[in-house]
Amino acid sequence: MAAPPLDSTSDLTSATRRETRNTLWMELYQVVVRVGWIFKTETIIMPAVLDAVVDSGALRGLLPVLNRGGQSVPPLFAAGPLARLPQKKWALVRTSLAMAAWFGILAVAWQPLAEWRPDLLAAIFLVLYALFSASNGVNQLVVASLQGKLISPGHRGRAMVVSVAVGSVLAIVAAVLLLGPWLEEPDGFPKIFGATAAFFALAAVLPLFLDEPADHAEHAVQESARGSRAGRLFAEWAAALRADTALVRLCCVAACFSAVLMLFPHYQAFARDRLGSTLSSLLTWVVVQNAATGIVSLVVGPMSDRRGTRIVLIWLVALSATTPLVVTLLSLLAHHVAVEWFWIVYAPLGLNPLSLKLFTNYALELAPGPAEHPRYVSIVGGALAAPFVLSPLIGLAVDTVGFRPVFVAGASVIAAGAVLAIQLPEPRRR
Repeated sequence: MAAPPLDSTSDLTSATRRETRNTLWMELYQVVVRVGWIFKTETIIMPAVLDAVVDSGALRGLLPVLNRGGQSVPPLFAAGPLARLPQKKWALVRTSLAMAAWFGILAVAWQPLAEWRPDLLAAIFLVLYALFSASNGVNQLVVASLQGKLISPGHRGRAMVVSVAVGSVLAIVAAVLLLGPWLEEPDGFPKIFGATAAFFALAAVLPLFLDEPADHAEHAVQESARGSRAGRLFAEWAAALRADTALVRLCCVAACFSAVLMLFPHYQAFARDRLGSTLSSLLTWVVVQNAATGIVSLVVGPMSDRRGTRIVLIWLVALSATTPLVVTLLSLLAHHVAVEWFWIVYAPLGLNPLSLKLFTNYALELAPGPAEHPRYVSIVGGALAAPFVLSPLIGLAVDTVGFRPVFVAGASVIAAGAVLAIQLPEPRRR
């Protein structure tokens, strides 16, 4: 076989070096974000923060709505403008700084209001949480778009392993050294929020080192023209869904999986209200969840590179159905036994971040081309968010009929999503 032309070999070497450099900086960015994230773990810390102000199942049920709604609806509107940006790393800088800003404001506002106006503090917390979730949703869309642009499909699993495994280890160290002592302090929440803001602000610096080639101006003009002809964003989303039945099925799987995310705020409330757990237990749960995420990523990342994202996604969705069942089984034990073993619940919860990453990676592979990456990722995010209108009703159901029936019903919905996922195609064979 004839050797490739020198120019071709040189271009290939340059592209490989660029991908290696960009993969490194994307991994570092996600490592720093993951360390900051442990101070605001959605499944543990955020529900505990709200319960410290107002202990209400209905308000607790709003957290998943604000979380997934913010992470899914704004990206639907940001996908088109993001696709037309020649360089996307600047959007990553801006969204990272916005994420830092909301927690910085919360750190400053907490202490003056905690004692005198807890009702006002609860309202401010929910507003800032909603703003953070919206910023985070657009941030994740930008991360996914940059990943689709800068990292080839066969290397995304490895990038996930490095960022999740290393990030989990460093996050656990930060939790033991800082989060644990702060949870024991009566005024520790402002410090927790301040640390979160500091790590997100530090992460905002790292995208500046990405070697991102600008998209062709001609491509950007075509995208803009096509968007103006479509007239409305809803028409674009409907067209994408009509053109790709696999995308429709993926959205159905995502909608079923969202039950995992709607139930998680109620686990720590169950342990506190029914089993008598204390704030000191939160550190153990945070460590267990992050350790599980890091350990499982060592298997999930390489397997998704070798076997494809589809098969790994099926297994993760199926295994996620075990979390509410584990809580239900623990509820049958004596309280003093159940509270000692409640940390087991947070081991399968460690699959959640990996599952969400694989939903994104699968959407990237399913998209016809890079120009469709933001749209496909945002549509799947919208499917994750759509069922969250029921989340406050789940909170009311917990208050009315109890935890156990709600958890069993949630497990059934998640399992149905795993069954639907079996029929998803393997994009790498197309």
